[in-house]
Amino acid sequence: MEPSGSGIVFRPWETYTADLSINLTKHHAPVTFLDKMAYWTVKSLRWPTDLFFQRRYGCRAMMLETVAAVPGMVGGMLLHCKSLRKFEHSGGWIKALIEEAENERMHLMTFMEVAKPKWYERALVITVQGVFFNAYFLGYLISPKFAHRMVGYLEEEAIHSYTEFLKELDKGNIENVPAPAIAIDYWRLPPNSTLRDVVEVVRADEAHHRDVNHFASDIHYQGRELKEAPAPIGYH
Repeated sequence: MEPSGSGIVFRPWETYTADLSINLTKHHAPVTFLDKMAYWTVKSLRWPTDLFFQRRYGCRAMMLETVAAVPGMVGGMLLHCKSLRKFEHSGGWIKALIEEAENERMHLMTFMEVAKPKWYERALVITVQGVFFNAYFLGYLISPKFAHRMVGYLEEEAIHSYTEFLKELDKGNIENVPAPAIAIDYWRLPPNSTLRDVVEVVRADEAHHRDVNHFASDIHYQGRELKEAPAPIGYH
């Protein structure tokens, strides 16, 4: 269940504690043509984002999460349909990708409490999501290895953005307000947690998604299907 007006009503199994020890510096060096295309596609998307949001990291996070929540849902949906067509199991990958999408959605719900987006920012979100969903859907149909690699690089950029967010908080340029109740309940944070604590756990989540998607792309590069490798279930 989701938050209600009277308080947060997550069930225990819908919450978790983020792994803050995860390596934040890992980078998959692009070698193949598809890898380089995925890398530079993500890099090219960063420029207009930097131009529009500049140092408004709360609004930047909101936009980032509306995009980041799409790939897991698209990938999970396509694997789900494939499982139905072929009467076969997915090896847990449907659950893993849907789990990723839900986690990214909770990031968005959290930053909505912090950023309070303006009407034109909401309009931009609708436009970007509509374009990105359809583009990613087609991209995944054509080349899952490219699609997962691109998400891996997108998550690397997310880690960088949240690291810059933390720097601005530490400098005092962004007020370190109390953590929203939804974040405290979802990540099992202490009651006195702040925005900085929230950004740290969100960044750790993005690092996990980075590893999952690079792993998924590597499986495809080996000429195998995702179901042939164990799905990373249970992180969230």
